[in-house]
Amino acid sequence: MTLDQLTEFLGWTVILNMGMLTFASILMVFFKTTIMAIHGKILSMSDQDLAQLYVSYLANYKILTFVFSVMPYLALKIMA
Repeated sequence: MTLDQLTEFLGWTVILNMGMLTFASILMVFFKTTIMAIHGKILSMSDQDLAQLYVSYLANYKILTFVFSVMPYLALKIMA
């Protein structure tokens, strides 16, 4: 695999991960009550605990996306 192929691969992972993060965030904003009702029944958790879980999920996903997709992509772009 060449550096150009790796850069292109990481570029697509950035696009897909940021798209997934945006989609999940939009779902949490517009369909929060519906999602909380479903997950509350499945997991037997309170709305407050679920809200903390959602924020934690989105924060962790964002951090992992930046560490494993965005930063390596930017490093390869700087090297090129």
